[in-house]
Amino acid sequence: MKLADKIQAHNALNPFFTFEFFPPRTDQGFENLMSRISRLSTLNPLAISVTWGAGGSTKDRSLELAGLAQNGDLDTILHLTCTNMEMGLIDQVLKSAKDQGIQNILALRGDPPRGEEEWTASDPRFSRAIDLVSYIRSIPEYSSWFCVGVAGYPDGHVDNPVDEDTEVIRLKEKVDAGADFIITQLFYDIDHFLSWYKKVKEKGITVPVIPGIMPIQTYSSFSRVTKLCGAHVPESVSMALAAINQDDRLIKDYGVNLATETIRRLSYEAGIKGFHFCTLNLEKSVQRVLENLGWAGSLSSVQNKLIVVCPFSEIQFITTHSYFSKDPPSNRPSPEVDSNLIISPSNATNSAMFGLSTLSTSEGEAGQGELNNAATWDDFPNGRFGDFKSPAFGNQDLYGGSGISKNEALALWGNPKSASDLTQIFLDYLHSKIPTTPFSPTTLSPESRMIFSHLENLTRRAWWTVGSQPAVDGANSSDDVVGWGPNSGYVFQKCFVEFFCGATDVEAIERKIEEKGNGWVHYFAGNHKGDWRTNVPDNGRNAVTWGVFPGQEIAQTTIIESESFLSWKDEAFSIWSEWASFYRPGSDERKLLEDVRDNQWLVSVVHHDYKNREALWTFLLDD
Repeated sequence: MKLADKIQAHNALNPFFTFEFFPPRTDQGFENLMSRISRLSTLNPLAISVTWGAGGSTKDRSLELAGLAQNGDLDTILHLTCTNMEMGLIDQVLKSAKDQGIQNILALRGDPPRGEEEWTASDPRFSRAIDLVSYIRSIPEYSSWFCVGVAGYPDGHVDNPVDEDTEVIRLKEKVDAGADFIITQLFYDIDHFLSWYKKVKEKGITVPVIPGIMPIQTYSSFSRVTKLCGAHVPESVSMALAAINQDDRLIKDYGVNLATETIRRLSYEAGIKGFHFCTLNLEKSVQRVLENLGWAGSLSSVQNKLIVVCPFSEIQFITTHSYFSKDPPSNRPSPEVDSNLIISPSNATNSAMFGLSTLSTSEGEAGQGELNNAATWDDFPNGRFGDFKSPAFGNQDLYGGSGISKNEALALWGNPKSASDLTQIFLDYLHSKIPTTPFSPTTLSPESRMIFSHLENLTRRAWWTVGSQPAVDGANSSDDVVGWGPNSGYVFQKCFVEFFCGATDVEAIERKIEEKGNGWVHYFAGNHKGDWRTNVPDNGRNAVTWGVFPGQEIAQTTIIESESFLSWKDEAFSIWSEWASFYRPGSDERKLLEDVRDNQWLVSVVHHDYKNREALWTFLLDD
């Protein structure tokens, strides 16, 4: 059904809401997202929307996800951009959407593809969102079938900044071209939004304006997204977040409360009747906002099948050390227990991850305000290495590219013409002479400074480090450097490092692990050509960050295994391509960076002895 018709027919006491999702990067994440969407659909959203990746990078996945949702009786809004789209391809997408019953399109200009500083139209007939709206309205078959939405920018468009009055005029032009509704870019300045909304109404725009609401999930993701989108952050919000930026749980709580306050004010002060949630493929924060507003109704619960009613003394715990150690087992007798109650880290992880997509949302009942466990298993950040089975895996790529322009790149990283020049760039980053590298968008973290000398030694070998963490054995979760999650907990980390190096070095590392690793060291290595190797068993996964907190299960926030490594590997080598694109074809700089892309390997090494802070570095650096 068309969204405009559903909005007009909506006469419930509470405002309507919609949910936005993006296509996950992995098959398992895609499968688990469908389960997540199914659970969230019980909250009765008016529709859901599916994003279109930067440069059209997720075209097939976006169409697949939108079609599955639509055929699952969820009215779906398919985002569609002009980027890398010619008329024939646009026709294919519109026809496919129509064939699948999708009646709603959000027409956007789109972001430039990775590696391009400025947006360039692939087809001069489609250079702005208004061109896409006009085209759909010019074809009777499409015009009668599709309800078309466009984007509004309360804080202005980051790629095309103009004064606010001009921005509102452009919005009116898109509506006059045939847009039926407006979904706004995310924002955090409520007062400014209300002022902008007043101007929109004064301009004679009468179609529904649906504010985009993105609950803050983590401090780092909030900082990155607001920078990329050009969203203005009030000083009060910045100060509040700065005071709690070391406590992930408090950040999420603040994000929920801010989103709740935003919706309440917009409903009361502007009479706005609908809201669009940018979920980042996570569900808990959105559910909590709706609960705060009293719009959630009765939520079903998913029981955790790993938790059994059994006295603690009757459960035998098998540690990872027993897998790696060559010492004989203890002669101490073990209690007789049911084998179904024996829990090892590996089978616990397997059961949790593979069981999530099959759990029924009808099992058990939740008390008022209770959130089911399936909603929260991946609630902590999923970055480069999160859990590839999470629907939110890879959400840092939502807005495409490195977020840095060609001019900024040249100013920061200069004109590298040799491998030694690249080594110096990575060393300058470690020594804080430059704030970023193409692989590290923020300054060197305090956590990385704990292992600074080791990272420096690796880099001087021309092993260019792009990711790492120190070993941590039970640090307080409120620790200023390595702490995360709620307070009153303990966090643990296995040491790992990730770097680029040559094929000869990869072979030497492999031999060393085979001869001297003694089962304590796992690695992944891959190149741009698609070759890759590992000593991790099939379906094996390395949980390298976990936390123990009161009143909840052990949380594993960082898991390194083959699918997440391969997904990141492809992205990592595309960053070399993006960097190379900043220099003219045939230049020494471009030849160097493309040669690195084509011939270097990305290597990730984990040492499982988290009680020995020096274990990984001694192993790698001692000849």
